Amino acid sequence: MSTPPTPYAAPQQPPAMPGGPAGPGTYTSPIPVRRAHLGDALASEWTKIRSVRSTMWTLGVMIVLMVGIGLASAAVVASSDTARPRPEEVLGFGFFGVLLGTICVITLGVLTIASEYGTGMIRTTMTACSSRSRVLAAKAIVFFVLVFVLTTVLAALVAVLQMGILGVDTPGGAQLFKATVGVGLFVALLGLLALGVGTLVRHSAGAVTIMIGVVLLPLVLALFMFSDSLKDLQQALFEYSIPSQLAVLYDTAVAGGTSGPSGWDPLWIMGVATAVVLGGAFFTLNNRDV
Repeated sequence: MSTPPTPYAAPQQPPAMPGGPAGPGTYTSPIPVRRAHLGDALASEWTKIRSVRSTMWTLGVMIVLMVGIGLASAAVVASSDTARPRPEEVLGFGFFGVLLGTICVITLGVLTIASEYGTGMIRTTMTACSSRSRVLAAKAIVFFVLVFVLTTVLAALVAVLQMGILGVDTPGGAQLFKATVGVGLFVALLGLLALGVGTLVRHSAGAVTIMIGVVLLPLVLALFMFSDSLKDLQQALFEYSIPSQLAVLYDTAVAGGTSGPSGWDPLWIMGVATAVVLGGAFFTLNNRDV
């Protein structure tokens, strides 16, 4: 009985090495292979933040509040019979629009990361970029730059329009700089604080509620402290609440005290608080499961 012939097998070709010449029947990708860096994470986060509808809604409402309330307040003053305000007082008319706009910034700061936990997208993000610190740093940088630029431009635009409506001269350069660039920095830092809280809490509604409490609760508590023994605590809550610190940048005062923050102090206070919370966010993100 004859043995069946052995079928012919073609010799195996060695796999092509990355960057090396491709052998017969193999494919080498033209895309260069390299290690990912912070620039890649920044590009990814910029694509995310500008492509989701929450960004358009929150920042859109912020624009309406800052411009609408700022111009409406100037128009009311211009149509009244009161004396023309001084140039430095005109900048303070933008305070209420910015204060309400901070709620929008807080919401966006929380959603920048907490929404990914809610949808489970955070697992894809961490798989694509194994460095969790790089992911959070990219989110913080993109968010801070976006909010700072937008708030500063809007604050400057509203100030110019208010001065035009009221027909007053331009205030001093230092005061104008603090009421535009200073306010932009303060609001952006407050948004970063919200991003840090969102990272720690990992729940959008919970983090937004906490941040609204941080903004409004000290002022509300101070309003209901009627006891003489609580006068010092009441004054401290008034002077160090976030609305009062924001008013300092406009050279106005929510509370009547003079011992609280002044000048650029609100930026230092907010910067330290944001650094502490973001430091805790980086630590917990690197030491727990997603």
